[in-house]
Amino acid sequence: MTDATTLHTPSTAPDYAAIKTRQQAVWSAGDYARIGVTLQIVGEQLCEAMDLRSGQTVLDVAAGNGNASLAAARRFCKVVSTDYVDALLANSARRAEAEGLAIDYQQADAENLPFPEATFDNVVSTYGVMFTPDQAQAAAELIRVCKPGGKIGLANWTPQGFIGQLFKTIGRYMPPPAGVKPPSAWGTQAFLEECFGPHTTKIGVTSRQFVFRYQSPQHWLDMFRTYYGPTLKLFEALDDGARQALRTDILALIDSLNRATDGTMVVPSEYLEVVITR
Repeated sequence: MTDATTLHTPSTAPDYAAIKTRQQAVWSAGDYARIGVTLQIVGEQLCEAMDLRSGQTVLDVAAGNGNASLAAARRFCKVVSTDYVDALLANSARRAEAEGLAIDYQQADAENLPFPEATFDNVVSTYGVMFTPDQAQAAAELIRVCKPGGKIGLANWTPQGFIGQLFKTIGRYMPPPAGVKPPSAWGTQAFLEECFGPHTTKIGVTSRQFVFRYQSPQHWLDMFRTYYGPTLKLFEALDDGARQALRTDILALIDSLNRATDGTMVVPSEYLEVVITR
C-alpha cells in the first residue's frame, strides 16, 4: 500500500474517470447516513474553528449526508451542499427540512466543481474530499472556488489514527488502484503544504480526536459491514476465509485502541482540523 507521506507523481496517470465510477457505486451502497450522523460534532467544531458569520456563503464539497452543511446553515450562512451521490444529498435535504434550514443542493464532482472562480466565502469538507482519486485536482478546485481572503475548512483522518490504520488494514485485502494515494494523505502536513501552501496565505492545523462510541466492537463492525459502502462492498467481494480474516484483523485493531473496559467500544481516532486562508 502506498505510504501516506509519499507525494510522488505516478509515471502513468490512473484512469480517474473509471475509479470515480466505481467509487460512486461503493458510496451508494448501504446507508452511509446511519454512520454519518454520528460524526455531526466534527462539522460543528469545524464551523466554529472557521469562525463562520451569518450571511457568508459556504460550499460543502463531498458533503455526504450534510453534517457540515447543516452546521453552517444553523449559523445562518448561505449554504450550497454538493456530492456525487444523489441519495446522500436527499438524506441531507430531509434533515434540513426537519430543522427548517435553508440549504441548496447540487450533484457535483469534487474534482470538477460547477462554479465560477472565487464564488464562495468559505469552502468546507468533512471526511469527504479526501476520498477523491485525483487529490491534487480536488485541492485545486477547493482553492479555485474560494474567494481571496476566504477560508477552506477540512476534517481529514490521519494515517496513524484509528481510521487511518483501518484504511491500511483494508488495503491488505483490497489494494487501492495503482498510482492513487490513500485518503489519509490529506491528514498529513506534507500533503497540505504541497497542495495548498503555494496558493494560500495561511494553513492552520489542529490535531483532534473523534471518539467512536458503540455498544461493542462487534456492534461497530456490524454497523460498518451493513451501512458503510467501502466495508460493505469489501466483505461482499471476499471469500469466506478472507472475510473471517478481515473480521479478525479489524476487531484486533479496535481492541488495541479501545479505552472501554465494560464491553462497549470507546475508540478515539485522530483527525486534522484544517483552516486555510485563501
